[in-house]
Amino acid sequence: MFELSVELAALLVAAAFLAGFVDAIAGGGGLITVPALMLAGLSPLEALSTNKVQGVFGAATAALSYARAGHVNLRRQIRAAAVAFGCGMAGAFLAGLVPTEGLRMALPVVLIGIAVFFAVKPGLGDLDRAERIAPAMFTLGVVPWIAAYDGLIGPGAGSFYMIGFVTLAGYGVLRATAHTKLLNFASNLGGLVAFAAQGAPLWGLGLAMGLAQIAGARLGAHVAMRRGARIIKPLLVVTSGALAARLLWQMV
Repeated sequence: MFELSVELAALLVAAAFLAGFVDAIAGGGGLITVPALMLAGLSPLEALSTNKVQGVFGAATAALSYARAGHVNLRRQIRAAAVAFGCGMAGAFLAGLVPTEGLRMALPVVLIGIAVFFAVKPGLGDLDRAERIAPAMFTLGVVPWIAAYDGLIGPGAGSFYMIGFVTLAGYGVLRATAHTKLLNFASNLGGLVAFAAQGAPLWGLGLAMGLAQIAGARLGAHVAMRRGARIIKPLLVVTSGALAARLLWQMV
């Protein structure tokens, strides 16, 4: 039976607050919470599944915050969210059945590419541009892959949704961030359902961290809506680069 001291639980709750803040703005909250859970003594499976428990609270809070401010119409995303849920659940069920080492090795390169793209690409602001693919094609051709990855491995999924909305859907940075959150919530929830069927999450800890995620996500969404691309782009570059660095360090 895993035992957790009051002091360590408080640190994990604080980590969840910070993760919720960062994730609501640029994604990458798992960069904070998954290592924290593993350092606390959870197994990799327990850490990933408990992270899904607390992560759904932050993503849901951010999605609702952006929707209330008029940056996203959640009803129009229902079909895409349903696809993300199903593919996220499928990815989580496959986590122990398919080899993921090649994907893990390629992930740092992709994340560095995302960081460089947002750092040097001119004209990336909060104004929308011309879309390159129709919404239905985005839902069927882009969302399933990212959602399945979110269930299978997880780190960086929010950044992948984000760059898809910016480069393919033509959204401005703030609007892309807002549209990312419901899909991130749905694929997280799908992954959680699969992990719960395996009995892996630590529910008490996950729910406590989830409450902190709500507070952090509300604050993060508020900051993002006030500052727009001026805060979202730099934080996205930093989180993508930091996640890539952590993954490369794990490989050494």
